[in-house]
Amino acid sequence: MGCAQAATVPWGARAHVLGKGSSFPGGRRHTARAAACPGLAGAKLEPDAGLLECCARCLIGAPFASLVATGLCFFGVALFCGCGHEALTGTEQLIETYFSKNYQDYEFLIDVIHGFQYFIYGTAAFFFLYGALLLAEGFYTTGAVRQIFGDYRTTICGKGLSATVTGGPKGRGARGPQRAHSWQRVCHCLGKWLGHPDKFVGITYVLTIIWLLVFACSAVPVYIYFNTWTTCQSIANPTKTSASIGTLCADARMYGVLPWNAFPGKVCGSNLLSICKTSEFQMTFHLFIAAFVGAAATLVSLLTFIIAATYNFAVLKLMGRGTKF
Repeated sequence: MGCAQAATVPWGARAHVLGKGSSFPGGRRHTARAAACPGLAGAKLEPDAGLLECCARCLIGAPFASLVATGLCFFGVALFCGCGHEALTGTEQLIETYFSKNYQDYEFLIDVIHGFQYFIYGTAAFFFLYGALLLAEGFYTTGAVRQIFGDYRTTICGKGLSATVTGGPKGRGARGPQRAHSWQRVCHCLGKWLGHPDKFVGITYVLTIIWLLVFACSAVPVYIYFNTWTTCQSIANPTKTSASIGTLCADARMYGVLPWNAFPGKVCGSNLLSICKTSEFQMTFHLFIAAFVGAAATLVSLLTFIIAATYNFAVLKLMGRGTKF
């Protein structure tokens, strides 16, 4: 029975839900809603509590920080991978068309670009799986934390995780060992695997350090294209610079994109201005900026995951065993 049904079920039906012989101390409406909404266990409801309050209390156990971080992670990775892949393809076309006519000059560059594109494919797949794992970890640990503070009646999986992390009881009740249901066994195994938030914190911390390097690397092409665009602006407005237009160039060899023996390797003057006005250059520049923003969003999501997981682990490890600060 859901929250919406609990607010409208007649008194006789509510007594049937709770079972025969059940009493209604403190008001039958409170007991019936507590039976319909597991998140209301131990909560004090007014006799006239409405549907909105009932459903709001049922959402207490949702890990909002993990939900926001997961959405931001998926958005950032999708932006980084999609825009980065297309930007690398556009860079390859610009080099082939304007900066070198000899394939041997940019052969190594093409291999590097293809390597980065394969890295993008792997990054998208890995973050999709790892983001889902972190979200599941957030659900389980948040449910266990809510159970410790008594704000939320957790599920079977949440109880198994709380027992795994805090060293609580492991399946023996007042009547001795009980036979576990198949779903309980699955949740118990999953809770054991997810019941190590310290490991998730460590893995996410290492992943954040690695992603900092990726974030720094994604800024390099933005810097190169921004310098080229600035040079084009100086060519388009010669009154703002004292140098002659013919000496204003964009040299791909200077950034290590092409070897020093590549010919021509650079484009100057009006030819460079015509390149900057092409849709290929404009699109590639903006795609690199979008990939940079996506890398930044992913970094913020990883930091959010670390903060949320560290807090949950601290509560489960310290408060769960009665240790005080």
